[in-house]
Amino acid sequence: MGFEEKDFLACCASSKFAKEMALASPFSSLQHAVTAARDIWFNKVDVSGWLEAFDSHPQIGKSAPSNHKSETSAQWSKGEQSTALATATNSSLQELSEWNAQYREKFGFIFLICASGRSTSEILAELKKRYHNRPIIEFEIAAQEQMKITELRLAKLFPTKAEAASAYDQNPVTLGKKAEDRVSVIGAHLTASSEATAGKTSQSSSRTRPPITTHVLDVSQGSPAGGMDVRLDMWTGKHSPPSFDQNDVGGWVLQGFSITDKDGRSGQLMSIVDAVKPGIYRISFNTGKYCPGGFFPYVSLVFEIRDTQKFEHFHVPLLLSPFSFTTYRGS
Repeated sequence: MGFEEKDFLACCASSKFAKEMALASPFSSLQHAVTAARDIWFNKVDVSGWLEAFDSHPQIGKSAPSNHKSETSAQWSKGEQSTALATATNSSLQELSEWNAQYREKFGFIFLICASGRSTSEILAELKKRYHNRPIIEFEIAAQEQMKITELRLAKLFPTKAEAASAYDQNPVTLGKKAEDRVSVIGAHLTASSEATAGKTSQSSSRTRPPITTHVLDVSQGSPAGGMDVRLDMWTGKHSPPSFDQNDVGGWVLQGFSITDKDGRSGQLMSIVDAVKPGIYRISFNTGKYCPGGFFPYVSLVFEIRDTQKFEHFHVPLLLSPFSFTTYRGS
């Protein structure tokens, strides 16, 4: 699937990154594009390119800088901050602004975080925590956060092209619907609203939450597990679905990413739709980061939604201790 340089510049404002991605295009799938993006960002873009990308992001709670290279990117940034702005107060925004200033004075670049689904208090807590890092460590973390943002923006870029160039998918309608779910999960409702409206059926929405949700409980502490990375993937492999004997990781496509809040609940991992697309899904938890001394570096829960279940709700929680975990289908 072919893209222009300006398309990739909206995903990541590094000129080097955009040029290399345009040269690597066309991409046969979103996963193909994400794999290329990771290689280019971490192996071909230099320090100046990283800083160029960092500098394009607005501070949380503020408009995009005047040197913003893409109007699309500016709109996406606004959408990505929607959860933070919705949970902000005057005092929390003031404190966030003060800490951002301290951060920039220490490190020389803006505090960068994948803000999708995160409240102001969560962002502020992470800023305070990362402020104590050594500059070389913090620079690497910022680069990783930029890649998270880039991946989610690539997912928003694909549905637009998929409608015009569907040669890589035998069913462009389902591709558009799948892409719509990826778009809405990072909160960019301003740019996604028209696609979401077009992709829905005439049935009025009866849901008040996404069809797939999760939360994490730390049973060893008897409390919710806050601050844990969570991602939702869907199997889109061209051949048979993953099984016990065959698990092609290349067939998984990111649907959404979030971090559990103080109650152990993840943010929105997909859009609120009446009918979830049937298929095989995977929720993965970064348990190794949450519990470094534990037995599990990560936990993935794989489950199937059948066509007869597409209007049902699927709550798939994780009950975790350092040496065991369990799950169930809840409500």
